[in-house]
Amino acid sequence: MPNGEGRPERIEILGELHGEVMVFQPLSIKEISPGGCQVETAFPLHLDSLHDVRLTLGDRSVVVKCRVAHCRISEMDQEVVTYRSGMEFTEPTEHAKAAVAEFIEHIKSARSS
Repeated sequence: MPNGEGRPERIEILGELHGEVMVFQPLSIKEISPGGCQVETAFPLHLDSLHDVRLTLGDRSVVVKCRVAHCRISEMDQEVVTYRSGMEFTEPTEHAKAAVAEFIEHIKSARSS
């Protein structure tokens, strides 16, 4: 029911109600293929978790849903831990598939020149 200010009334939760928040964190893409990518992060990714990953592929940007296939510590400093994870693209759109394929071809042709 609306309160006096026209907004819906908030109800206090007695007990516990859990939720999650999606926060964009930077990552470094170390390898990419049509089926997935390998990334480095400053935090571990949970095995089999799903993430929306924004890929900046040259002048194009696409968002792909990824599943974490593996995650391990790749480097340890005195104060910094770096994790390397394998991410599988799950149900990528045709637009995303084309963007990744074109990006890979662009890199291959630039390296062979």
